[in-house]
Amino acid sequence: MSEYSTLVVHSAVYQTQLTKKYKNRKAWEAPNPNLIHSFIPGTIIDIFVEEGQTVKQGECIMILEAMKMRNRVEMPFDAVIKKIHVEEGVRIPKNHLMFDLEPLAE
Repeated sequence: MSEYSTLVVHSAVYQTQLTKKYKNRKAWEAPNPNLIHSFIPGTIIDIFVEEGQTVKQGECIMILEAMKMRNRVEMPFDAVIKKIHVEEGVRIPKNHLMFDLEPLAE
């Protein structure tokens, strides 16, 4: 006997069978703006900040080399560097956590 599940798409309710792949997928999480992840795989060339340092929006915080190009990683907003999760010379994959940020109180 098949197991049917309720699926809602734009207010329309459907009864359907879900595949094992769908049931075992990674759950979606809302992006956390206080965490900076790598956007491409690459090697950490230079880190210009230290933990506890206050950094302004637009400042370069590190260089990530990927596909023979050096990519500047810049601060998305004014914040304090809470934790650095990478080291110079280390190769990292895509979506690797690089920095924890603590936004400045306004």
